[in-house]
Amino acid sequence: MFMIKDLTLHYGRSQILYDISMQAAPGAVTCLMGTNGVGKTSLLKAISGTHPRSGGEMALNGQEMPQNMPAHQRAQLGVGYVPQGRDIFPLMTVKENLETGFACLPKSEHIIPDEVFELFPILKDFLARRGGDLSGGQQQQLAIARAMIAKPKLLLLDEPTEGIQPNIIKQIGEVIKYLRDKGDMAIILVEQFFDFAFDLGDHFVALERGAVIHDAPKADTPREVLLKKVSV
Repeated sequence: MFMIKDLTLHYGRSQILYDISMQAAPGAVTCLMGTNGVGKTSLLKAISGTHPRSGGEMALNGQEMPQNMPAHQRAQLGVGYVPQGRDIFPLMTVKENLETGFACLPKSEHIIPDEVFELFPILKDFLARRGGDLSGGQQQQLAIARAMIAKPKLLLLDEPTEGIQPNIIKQIGEVIKYLRDKGDMAIILVEQFFDFAFDLGDHFVALERGAVIHDAPKADTPREVLLKKVSV
């Protein structure tokens, strides 16, 4: 179980997040939703350690993640992050990009598992191709695969369908369902494509002006009610 309690975050003097409390359970997709600018990406950055939170508590499977814990230590603890924009290394090959996931693993586990290529067959065909030469959809597949290699206990996905063609959106949805159904990983999904998120989501957290305005399982989240809360 991943837990946040009373998290705040600032950029300089501007406060972006206000007393965020939420949980994400293994074997479930927790959708973090809201209009642009409400703090969704900022929250993922706070969780991953790529931007420091100002206050509050955070723990993964009972292990505290202090404010000053750097991003690489969070990754070693089990936090996988697929950022908006993907951040693959454009001059490195697909194989080299995947191998950067080894940094969180002992040397004995420096192997790209067959599971990666079963889920993303195109990556096996393009192992020697540079990351920058891939299409947007292929780069997104690579970014998710790279995060999987580190064997995360918590997977953060920021807008995985953004700018992606429909057939790859469908494939990414199937991969997320597969990872969820394995039951050993908590997934937090930030997604503007409402139908995609509502189909995948098991629990929904909606933000408005940096604060939580909805936090409930799917059974207690009518589609039209949630849509109204997260639409402009």
